[in-house]
This record gives sequence, structure tokens and C-alpha cells, in this order.
Amino acid sequence: MAYTIDRAFSGASFDEITERTRKALADHGFGVLTEIDVAATMKKKLDKDMPSYLILGACNPAMAYQAIGIEPQIGAMLPCNVIIRDTGNGEVTVSAVDPVASMQAVGNDRLTEVAGEVRTMLEKAVRDV
Repeated sequence: MAYTIDRAFSGASFDEITERTRKALADHGFGVLTEIDVAATMKKKLDKDMPSYLILGACNPAMAYQAIGIEPQIGAMLPCNVIIRDTGNGEVTVSAVDPVASMQAVGNDRLTEVAGEVRTMLEKAVRDV
């Protein structure tokens, strides 16, 4: 089973796709709670260069509240990560975690239903980048 929802873009800059991703997430009810610039972190901590790679921790508060109400420990698996990465040759890829795939380990059917709703929302956000 695939564990991400992916879309590749050619002919657009990393910064442009990042802004479009933020807008698409917001348009579909997600806020960005965390942001990790992986490339900058690797440079700082390991003095290693790598292509642009950004992790956005996206959260839909209503869905998170619902999930926590069903399974209080689920916060350990939140927020939903969305990555934006330079895949080379002028291409940038956006990948969002598939919440259904990540929640399968929990084994709670009610939570799986919520994860399905979140997956649909993330699919639409990635489509609209």
C-alpha cells in the first residue's frame, strides 16, 4: 500500500510550489503547525548539501479534535506531514502522508473513518497545488 499522496510539478520553482501548497492546504481547512527545512538542518548539523526539502506539519483542527476524542494517544501521529522536495531536472514533488495507511496500525475502525475523511481532504489539497 502506498503511504503518500503525490504530485510532481515541472517548470515551477521550489518556492512557487511551496506557496501554492500552503494555499491549497489552507483552502482545504489545514493550518501549518510546524515547518522543518530539512536541507538547512542537514547543512547546519552535518555540513551536508542536499536538494531543497521542506516538511510542513499540516493540521485540520476539527478532524484532529475528532481523532483525539476517539483515540487519545493519536496525537503521537499528528500532524499530517506534507513534504515539498526538489527531485531534480526542474521538477518539484509534493507528497502528503496517507492518514489511512498510517492509522492502520492503531486498529480502530472509527479512527479509520476519520482518517479516510482527512485523506480525501489531503488528496484535494495536493490536486489543487
